[in-house]
Amino acid sequence: MKKKILFVVTSHGQKGSTGEPTGYYLSEVSHPWEVLHNAGYEIDFVSPKGGKAPVDGFDLKDPINKKFWDDKTYHAKVENTMKPSEVNPKDYVAIHFAGGHGAMWDLPENKEIAALAAKIYENNGIVSAVCHGPAGLVNIKLTNGKYLVDGKKVNGFTNEEEIAVGLEKVVPFMLEDKLIERGSKFEKTGLWQSHAVADQRLVTGQNPASAEAVGKKVLAELQKL
Repeated sequence: MKKKILFVVTSHGQKGSTGEPTGYYLSEVSHPWEVLHNAGYEIDFVSPKGGKAPVDGFDLKDPINKKFWDDKTYHAKVENTMKPSEVNPKDYVAIHFAGGHGAMWDLPENKEIAALAAKIYENNGIVSAVCHGPAGLVNIKLTNGKYLVDGKKVNGFTNEEEIAVGLEKVVPFMLEDKLIERGSKFEKTGLWQSHAVADQRLVTGQNPASAEAVGKKVLAELQKL
């Protein structure tokens, strides 16, 4: 059995025209990584541009963040991400889209990564995403012509959370609205509460607090395969 999972991180390092830095949110990589790595899965990283991925939420007081950042193998992987063209989807049992505001700008329109995710899913694999990571799901279409999220329970960064961080006019679209537009059954909990859901091999989480729960649900789905 293949034991590899592909993590998708953004290459986008700025919040719109604000000049404020962004990137992938560290805990949304490290928390699922710890659950899946401890279960024996090897993680690879891909980003739209490949190479060094910009990081946000850089908090090394979080012991799991520190464990990931101090792991030489994985530090090297996230600093040298693969380009989509270098990935063979047949090598992976799951694909995970990490959040961070950067994901809103470059993941939705990345057709190569969307195609990789569709292939992994249609090969009986798991697709997961957390916080703004579901931005990478909004344009994934399956071979039947339907959107991946259509008819499935989904969550992600909510309209209320986007307004609470004051970026509702900066992001290119509101993630909750777009997921609903694509036919998903959007669920949510209160601001900054952990909320994760699995439906038909699609696992999604609402915000950074949901990252560990997403990792655990992915593991549970993998154990069913």
